[in-house]
Amino acid sequence: MHTAATGITGLDEILGGGIPRGSAIIAEGAPGTGKTTLGIQFLYNGIHDYGENGMFITFEEFPDQIYTDMNRFGWDLRALERQNQLRVISLSPDTLIDQMLTPNGLFEQMVNEIDCKRIVIDSISLLKFLNMDSEIKGRQILYTLRNILRKFKLTSLLIQEQSNLDSNHVPFEHFIFDGLIRLSLKKHLQLFRQRTLEVLKMRGSSIIEGEHIYRITEIGVYVILASKTVADIQDAQSEFRLKTGISSLDDILGGGLDKANIYMLDTNSKANYRNIITSILAERIKAGDQLLTILSSIQSIEELAALLKLHQVDLNKVIEEQKMYFIEHYNRPISPDWKNAVFHVNDLENDKYNHFLRYELYPQIKNDLKHDKKWFVYYDLNAIINERGTDYVLRNFASETAYARSMGMTVLVLCNFKEVGINVASFLERSCNGVLKTWVDGSYQYLQITKASNGDISKPYLLENMKESPYIRLI
Repeated sequence: MHTAATGITGLDEILGGGIPRGSAIIAEGAPGTGKTTLGIQFLYNGIHDYGENGMFITFEEFPDQIYTDMNRFGWDLRALERQNQLRVISLSPDTLIDQMLTPNGLFEQMVNEIDCKRIVIDSISLLKFLNMDSEIKGRQILYTLRNILRKFKLTSLLIQEQSNLDSNHVPFEHFIFDGLIRLSLKKHLQLFRQRTLEVLKMRGSSIIEGEHIYRITEIGVYVILASKTVADIQDAQSEFRLKTGISSLDDILGGGLDKANIYMLDTNSKANYRNIITSILAERIKAGDQLLTILSSIQSIEELAALLKLHQVDLNKVIEEQKMYFIEHYNRPISPDWKNAVFHVNDLENDKYNHFLRYELYPQIKNDLKHDKKWFVYYDLNAIINERGTDYVLRNFASETAYARSMGMTVLVLCNFKEVGINVASFLERSCNGVLKTWVDGSYQYLQITKASNGDISKPYLLENMKESPYIRLI
């Protein structure tokens, strides 16, 4: 109820639902970018889909030309005018301002006649030049326009020409109006021009930032979100999502980790990834999953136990209930209470290690799965590379992850793509359903979903430390 949906594919999602009601928004771009089409589409969809009547005011075109141009999209504007749902008016900029300032003038009468809720003015570029001899008067006209639109509570789209796309000058109107949508037409790969749409400002809304490709199709402007250019169809039902314990991360992932998928966390020693990992493991334990962890050289069971305790998980109890197991590649002492939960493989050559996985460990997991037990696997792939070599990973990673998927297991793998090299990193990325990347830049840490099972690529989020569980959140 607080937003006026544009009905334009992709744009409402970028805007978080639509344009805030009663706002005055600038849509600017160079000639040929489709600004007028965007404006008429906003009005047509408002009438056809949302029952909100509208008005289109043009300073340069005659109504007949507008009718003809929009017929190719199947928009019969004349019919909407006959039904008293739309007005298409051609007049001069000074006449518009004069009538807006006149009590019960033409403008107010037209608003009341059709119970107008939306308006498009094409274009305010001409309004600015009514008083070219005085910049102050030009600004006063824009203030007057904004205030009158607010007075009548109209959700407004104000078209503006942008002739100098490289200018660093910020026009005055960018400050006084509530939002700014920029349409651009740029050279791309020296082969063709690419249309992009970017929402640079929108008061009262959380927007999806960045430039998004759009096309002018037979149904009008069609925006393809940058994060969904290669989206797959994915079942988003909650039972197929595994919570991470970090609500902000779950939101970015569309509800959590997809069940029976392989995820890679690409990170390095500078980034604080332990809280991410521990939160996910703690959440899976609380959900009743069986856990298998391949220990790294830099984290012992004792250290993991201390971290899990911060998330209200008693590792001793979990091990006693036979719900967590460890594969240990290093000859480190362990508590006698944990010995039945640890598989020591430090003295196994690669062939024997494979034999252990295939004929001892996997059959046990398969048997548990038959009894409706759920398994979650986590390990540091850099440790496997260090102990068993890159060739081992290249030969076996794909088959191991394929087996895990077939058994319904969800796997989280920690890796440093820069450390393993471009070719290996590319292979690992192809073998996974999703990639989460976290890194440090200066004094800040970021996290981004760079690959997901549904094709979504997120924007970078700041990772903020907190004093309470789960100790981090994404902003």
